Amino acid sequence: MRIQSATFEISAPDLESCPPVIMPECAFIGRSNVGKSSLLNMLTGKKDLAKVSATPGHTKLINFFIINKKWRLVDLPGYGYSKVLKEKRDYFHDVIANYISGREGLSCVFVIIDSSIPPQQIDLQFVQWLVQCRLPFALVFNKIDKGKQSVVTRNIALFEAEITAWTSAKPRIFPVSAKTGSGAGALVECMQKL
Repeated sequence: MRIQSATFEISAPDLESCPPVIMPECAFIGRSNVGKSSLLNMLTGKKDLAKVSATPGHTKLINFFIINKKWRLVDLPGYGYSKVLKEKRDYFHDVIANYISGREGLSCVFVIIDSSIPPQQIDLQFVQWLVQCRLPFALVFNKIDKGKQSVVTRNIALFEAEITAWTSAKPRIFPVSAKTGSGAGALVECMQKL
């Protein structure tokens, strides 16, 4: 499975400014330095679809891209960037929460997690919120190329174990590398079928 076309549609500052729901949407979100933009560029085969910045927290709007003229890929602002002023951070979090909980066309939230490090509290809290809101989500463990396979496997297993405290349902898990493209096929196939 491959993405044949990916075109920018619109950037929206809030839920009310989002385009009409005319096709399914897959949203991507993660901590501000997890490599979300690089991952989206790798998945779509476009180096500059999502802006990659040396400064975490670059994405500040809800960015919509039309994929294969059939569905939307939605690039959400990252959460948890500590150097953003608290007022702005709260605003971004409200924008994210309003979109995820209020968007009718949203098929799945793909939460990007750094597989090279142990589970981070901020990621766990976000996933717990998704579970509490009964929102559909999948876990995308990025950076599988950065560490030993045994460490990556252990970190993913630890994250899964934490989730069992809130839900018995096992989420879909996609180990990927934005750098090498490993795991991209399975992730794209999942999105195409939603």
